[in-house]
Amino acid sequence: MALEFPKSPWMNEELLLLEDACRQFYERECVPHYEEWEARGDVGREIWEKAGQMGLLGAEVPEAYGGPGGSFAHDAVIAYQGNLAGIDGWGGGLHNSIVIPYIIDYGSEEQKQNLLPRLVSGELIGAIAMTEPGAGSDLQAIKTSAIKDGNHYRISGSKTFITNGALANLVIVVAKTDPKTGGRGISLFLVETDTVEGFRRGRNLDKLGMKSNDTSEMFFDDMRVPASALLGSEEGQGFVQMMQQLPQERLLIGVYAVARMERALRLTLDYVSERSAFGRKISEFQNTEFVLAECASEATVAKVFLDHCISEHLEGRLSTEKASMAKYWLTDLQARIIDRCLQLFGGYGVMSEYPIERMYRDNRIERIYAGTNEIMKVVIARGLFRD
Repeated sequence: MALEFPKSPWMNEELLLLEDACRQFYERECVPHYEEWEARGDVGREIWEKAGQMGLLGAEVPEAYGGPGGSFAHDAVIAYQGNLAGIDGWGGGLHNSIVIPYIIDYGSEEQKQNLLPRLVSGELIGAIAMTEPGAGSDLQAIKTSAIKDGNHYRISGSKTFITNGALANLVIVVAKTDPKTGGRGISLFLVETDTVEGFRRGRNLDKLGMKSNDTSEMFFDDMRVPASALLGSEEGQGFVQMMQQLPQERLLIGVYAVARMERALRLTLDYVSERSAFGRKISEFQNTEFVLAECASEATVAKVFLDHCISEHLEGRLSTEKASMAKYWLTDLQARIIDRCLQLFGGYGVMSEYPIERMYRDNRIERIYAGTNEIMKVVIARGLFRD
């Protein structure tokens, strides 16, 4: 029996067609250029525009704002196929499933009309600037400030580890509008970086894995943005907005993780079936059989759990705790499976010419971003003790 993952109960004919279109797009437009992107440190603007033309950006955007009016199911298919093809570094998932929903859910009519069509086309590339040098998972500790000045805000501070940071020209900036009130003093701002003064990009950071994803510093030097850039009807809504959006972000990372488990297993099955040692195929050794049997079983269970979480999310029932379970458990399991698969490659597993080597590097960050897995356990435990 070949490796066969369970069919997702939320898939339908439309999503199957999208799956096939994604597969062809990634193979045609991304795979041939991926090594170049890795060496350069970003994917370039052209692929964003091509993805927009193919309908792979803004799947959740309503038709009234230039989108197809889809759901997270569409974004999940797009993200899964990208990671299955090995296009791990492209920040399309963040653009689609994290940045755009903030505007759909909290944006004014003017903001939606102005920004969403351009996010769908790829004219605008989205990023969200949360993390600061002194504030990672603890969002209430951010120092970036936004001070009202007539019909403008003056934003000062810095951010780091910003995904899509070198190419993004629409950034959701997390800032304190009232530093005395903790989380209640946080607000979000929609900043078109091409049209404001006082915005600077720092380094495109050199990091372990995800080399083709531009991850940058950002600096706001008394940056003036119009009052209309505030996301939401009033100041102080930012922390609640972020808490409401984090479950989908964490579920998205679960999608990445399961796709990479499947990719690692398929690469390893091909390798052990072709390579020999001591006069036998590596696939014929009992250790190989046992390792792959265990990994395939665990990955199958992971896929079922992911599908359960996606189904609940599509029905509006996914809890913060369960999304945190998906993020922590699936990324932990991904790391174990990729590690065990790499071991079966022997010395070739750590050679950069073999995809499993890059997968080993790329997966490490997933236990850290969107809230560390330790923070996920705190969230889950608090839910267990809640009355």
